Amino acid sequence: VPDPAAAPRWEPQPLSYQELQSERTEVPVSRLLEETALGRLGKEDSAGCGQLVWVGEPVVFGRADSIAGKYGVWMKDPEPVPPFTRDNTWRVDTVGTEVRQLFQYEEAEQLARGYPAKVHILPRPLESTGAVIYRGGLFFQPRQSRSVARYDLRGETVTAEREIPGAGYHGQYPYSWGGYTDIDLAVDETGLWVIYSTDKARGAIVLSKLDPETLEIRRTWETNIRKRGVANSFLICGTLYTVSSYSAPNATINFAYDTATGTSRALSIPFENRFRYLSMLDYNPAERQLFAWDSYNMVTYPVRLSRA
Repeated sequence: VPDPAAAPRWEPQPLSYQELQSERTEVPVSRLLEETALGRLGKEDSAGCGQLVWVGEPVVFGRADSIAGKYGVWMKDPEPVPPFTRDNTWRVDTVGTEVRQLFQYEEAEQLARGYPAKVHILPRPLESTGAVIYRGGLFFQPRQSRSVARYDLRGETVTAEREIPGAGYHGQYPYSWGGYTDIDLAVDETGLWVIYSTDKARGAIVLSKLDPETLEIRRTWETNIRKRGVANSFLICGTLYTVSSYSAPNATINFAYDTATGTSRALSIPFENRFRYLSMLDYNPAERQLFAWDSYNMVTYPVRLSRA
């Protein structure tokens, strides 16, 4: 097993050089991340934690039937709170300026048929495709703000809201496809994250770990990966992964940033954009799959992690 401490630190380069690097770099296997994740999580919760080494072909679960669903977000809760279960599936069509509808389904098959069990009307309109469902709450960015809010799915009210200091919003630091994707929430085995950038970071991706009840920032990391230079990102076991393109059919998972070591590295893990317009990508640690929205289509990708 290679020694992670011996790996050279990744230095920021122009985007063209980043892409060239990602084509020739193989995926190293690190024991350090797994040990760190085990220490944070407890062994019963983190079995199989490791680094991403493979992403499979996309599987289509459903398709939006109107222009409002060209891009959106769909989710399951990896740690649901009763009366909800891991079978409950959630969806938001995000085309439009007043996005307030959160569709609730009893299971993914119901989503595929297109008939929600319930429609939640959010008290604040939602911005873009960065929302996640976690521990009984919808975490989202209210429109035209640098804040993150928690909407309680049982009480149907906003129970917490907090500004992310300095975060770009409404088109300042989006992913490469645009879509006001400045503030992106994510969940992995270690908890709730927010992915964004700031003027101080000069457009590089900044990661913050959030308290899921209060939304207080527990810790922040600044990467050397340009946010506008990647199509999307997600976290697995405390490592951030980015996608090279939202439209190229044969894209790659092209960078990883390890929060345990504070270092980045280039990757070249094949990733298929089957429908050529990837607007949302999130990891679900309970399902051990990536959930994505690709030009009207709600899809999943199987993943494989290293076992150090």
